[in-house]
Amino acid sequence: MVSDKSPYKKYSGSAGGWGALASTAKHLLRSDNVAKNIKNLLKTNQDHGFDCPGCAWGEKDEPGRFRFCENGAKAVNWEATGKRVTAQFFAEHSVAWLAKQSDYFLEQQGRLAEPVSYDAASGHYQASSWSQAFTLIAEQLNQLDSPNQAEFYTSGRTSNEAAFLYQLFVRAFGTNNFPDCSNMCHEASGVALKQAIGVGKGTVTLTDFEHADAIFVFGQNPGTNHPRMLDTLSQASRRGANIVSFNPLKERGLERFTNPQSASEMLSGGATQISSHYFQPNLGGDMAAVRGMVKVLAARHKKAMAKGDTVFDNHFIAEHTTGLESYLTAVEATAWQQIEQQSGLSQAQIEQAATLYQQADNVIFTWAMGITQHQHSVATIQEMTNLQLLFGQVGKRGAGLCPVRGHSNVQGDRTMGINEKPDAAFLDKLAEVFDFAPPREHGHNTVQAIEAMLAGSSKVFIGLGGNFVAATPDTALSKQAMGNCQLTVHIATKLNRTHVTPGKRSLILPCLGRTDIDQQLAGPQQVTVEDSFSMVHASAGVVASDIGEMRSEPAIIAGMAEATLGNSPVNWQALIADYSRIRQLISQVIPGFGDMNQRLNAPGGFYLGNHAAQRIWQTPSQQAHFHAHELPQSIVPASIRALSSDKVFTLQTLRSHDQYNTTVYGFDDRYRGISGERDILLMNPDDIAALGLSAGAKVDIESLWGDDIKRQVLGFKLIPYDMPAGNTAAYFPEANALVPLASVGHQSFTPTSKSIAIVVRPHKPELKEARIL
Repeated sequence: MVSDKSPYKKYSGSAGGWGALASTAKHLLRSDNVAKNIKNLLKTNQDHGFDCPGCAWGEKDEPGRFRFCENGAKAVNWEATGKRVTAQFFAEHSVAWLAKQSDYFLEQQGRLAEPVSYDAASGHYQASSWSQAFTLIAEQLNQLDSPNQAEFYTSGRTSNEAAFLYQLFVRAFGTNNFPDCSNMCHEASGVALKQAIGVGKGTVTLTDFEHADAIFVFGQNPGTNHPRMLDTLSQASRRGANIVSFNPLKERGLERFTNPQSASEMLSGGATQISSHYFQPNLGGDMAAVRGMVKVLAARHKKAMAKGDTVFDNHFIAEHTTGLESYLTAVEATAWQQIEQQSGLSQAQIEQAATLYQQADNVIFTWAMGITQHQHSVATIQEMTNLQLLFGQVGKRGAGLCPVRGHSNVQGDRTMGINEKPDAAFLDKLAEVFDFAPPREHGHNTVQAIEAMLAGSSKVFIGLGGNFVAATPDTALSKQAMGNCQLTVHIATKLNRTHVTPGKRSLILPCLGRTDIDQQLAGPQQVTVEDSFSMVHASAGVVASDIGEMRSEPAIIAGMAEATLGNSPVNWQALIADYSRIRQLISQVIPGFGDMNQRLNAPGGFYLGNHAAQRIWQTPSQQAHFHAHELPQSIVPASIRALSSDKVFTLQTLRSHDQYNTTVYGFDDRYRGISGERDILLMNPDDIAALGLSAGAKVDIESLWGDDIKRQVLGFKLIPYDMPAGNTAAYFPEANALVPLASVGHQSFTPTSKSIAIVVRPHKPELKEARIL
């Protein structure tokens, strides 16, 4: 924890509470649109309102309750600002000047109000008409030697309707190049679960949390990244469920929570304890911890069987699974010494966690990017799945597997076909409904897209939302890749880092946000999103704001498609006139979406269902699979450690409390006691002392990788924090420059942003000065 003698003040409050209300009010007042934003907040996540543009946590249909959290309120206020960025702004500020400004400055300028085109000769963006923009896109796409020379990126905020139109346009154009934000976050979850249980989504619903006896939380910080989850966890805690958290950092949201909607807690200063038990493994050590739990339980099962009893659910295993014998052989062969060293936990701690698991009738495993951004992430998630299968904890009430997605429709985008490796059944259905031959060759994921742009084999980049340069690893290479392109196109609500890293030609196309009324020929439109629990519900903007030349994402996609392909394979403008026509096509193509328009009328939307939750295993064997992986030899390979004679630490990148993904709302990380800083490095106090440094000292950080590229960030401040020795943490996107492009997860290609080998040295001011010059 932050020392009282350090320049950083430890936060003494609980998550939520008056601090959350004060922060919400502050950001509301800063939005320049106070009256409209109060109305917006009251319609957030409500029936006949709009889906929060923040996280993908679900909502129960409970009339009379506010359904937004502190960080959701920041997202709404940020989007619904009254400030506007026009062509005049770009006339006054060159791209070179803007590129020197902070990410916070760029996004604080307001909503993008009109299309602009980059003029390389002057170094400025200039006004463009929509028709000029669409014509340029069509010309650049149609003159490519192959459709595979274009990359089509998607942000997780994109609606189902926009995502479906986007994939239809791109596949009709002729490629499966769909680099996507999910490639950088939960790709490992999809790969691991698809192989193990036949579906790449979580098996639980929000209601299951009401019936769980134990909830094991791995590698996530809900207090900052999805605060509405704290309400669910606090309710579970109050009714007696054990919440067992595994996180290298002590995070306030996993310790205690004051619900801002609980009058008794707010007035009394009370709080609900969230975690009944809190374990702090090493970064990347969760697989070893779970392997240790299984080793304990397997030994108990063996003893019980000798007495004619059982610990595992033998009936479930026999009826529903395959691969048990080879898996238990791997568990038996794993030494306790390796488990303890890699996990950072003692055998006694792991035995305690195993006992908590064994004593619970219904167990949910939930995880986020602390699990998915390692080289062995797929193996880790399959290890967690193995444990759940041993006890039949998949496909029953109050139990299951729950990857907690980040952005509000990242799961829905994948459901709609935003996938560089589409399955044959989906492509067959597209061919049947739209009468064209979609491409079958796998396309590029995010890392492969950057590599292709660096090599010059991909020449056009189109981004449907997001902030590609700031979100991706190896920042210098990502910027270089963008600059190599003949054309870059950015569909966005606000100015960001990627827009000031243009290709040889570049367009910024302003789109509507979730809060804006989307008026088309048939009247105001609604779109749909899918949350982490496979619930699909409608979202419609509620406030008529000054939208200027902004267009909706579906309308922009249709404009690009019509200019590029004509009225093939659909009449694009007819679909935009009434989005229910898009949903009719979705109903024909995507399983689970039959009668979509009618089913949206149900309060809270409709549930897509999950075959694994019904114990129907859509695997080749039609059974759930145990996967027998060996533990990694080490989280940071010996060959990487050998690259430096200095002490090598493991770094994870993470968010501050005043940001969502790459969007920085402010400079306070309240729960960690940090204010006014972003260039920081969290470190165990003993590690700081061993380096001969003190809290607040500035350091230079260099990451280690076996190539000729020097990756470093300079002048970061040291902050002592409660975390295991040898582990460190820094904010992204500032620390993304340290993540090697080639360091990716096995099978997932996800950047290893939670296990980066670094060395830390006292700051040399002359290095930073030379870098600025």
